[in-house]
Amino acid sequence: MPKTSGRLLSLLSLLQARRDWPGALLAERLGISPRTVRRDVDRLRELGYPVVALKGPDGGYRLDAGAELPPLLFDDEQAVALAVALQIATTTGAGIEEAAARALTTVRQVMPARLRHRIDTLQVTAVQRPSVAPDPQVSGEVLMALSNAVHAREVLRFDYAPVSPPEATDRDRADPPPRRAEPHHLVTWGSRWYLVAWDLDREDWRTFRADRITPRIPTGPRFTPREVPGGEVAAFVAGRFQGFDGSGDWPCRGEVILDLPAAAVSRHTREGIVEELGPDRCRLVLGSWSWPGLAAAIGRFDADIEVVGPSELKDAFAYLARRYANAASHEPT
Repeated sequence: MPKTSGRLLSLLSLLQARRDWPGALLAERLGISPRTVRRDVDRLRELGYPVVALKGPDGGYRLDAGAELPPLLFDDEQAVALAVALQIATTTGAGIEEAAARALTTVRQVMPARLRHRIDTLQVTAVQRPSVAPDPQVSGEVLMALSNAVHAREVLRFDYAPVSPPEATDRDRADPPPRRAEPHHLVTWGSRWYLVAWDLDREDWRTFRADRITPRIPTGPRFTPREVPGGEVAAFVAGRFQGFDGSGDWPCRGEVILDLPAAAVSRHTREGIVEELGPDRCRLVLGSWSWPGLAAAIGRFDADIEVVGPSELKDAFAYLARRYANAASHEPT
């Protein structure tokens, strides 16, 4: 029979692996008697682990949630995964950078030497995408409130801060009425948090930026969940950020031929289709929100351009050419 300390660790590991354990199965897995299992469960309770007994013909045990966080047990892969996740927490946009750093220090201190060495050699530098302004942070309280509403399937009432232009009047800046929505999913996209919800006032699906949401208490009545368009929330959100109109495509898509190697173009085109036409020539199919935006995106390649189509893309190039010519001829005041 293993020593008591070893049995307790094995028992705790099993209790964390699944929700309910029959007492006889625990005894079989640990190679001990059901009476010893009961004694070891009592020892775990004395250490602060909320192990509850299950009634029924077979009986059993469950590791329940407690008022305080007791010591946790991780295997090697879980410990490494946790350390990596804490190191890249600065890119989540959840405003938990300081807490993540303190958690990583705590986890590292209790790791065995072999794991501590692996963590110390795995230094991850989390680099956020460059932007004109830093990505807005969302407080943990707001994220928890949104998540709770999603889990409870309760109508959410919230204030949604508008993005007012500088020339907005006082009347435009007046506080809008609270929004009402059925929250379905809390998602992240590009270091920002979004709430996917059915807007009750507009009777349509919406994606709300979490950093602009101020939840109101209490929440509303429970609702029956709806199915997001297409059935998959990931595809729905991706489509919304691509100007999704039901066709699964960008609203503007064009085709050009560039005097550049396909390998050079594909390195800088995440969502376009690049086809090699020769050693220094390729075909590019790309989409965007608008025709001028598409022309500008293609123009960033330092190469001659042949527009295959459509005509709207040719017009957009002509429009930008006039604008750029005016900018080049403009004398500073």
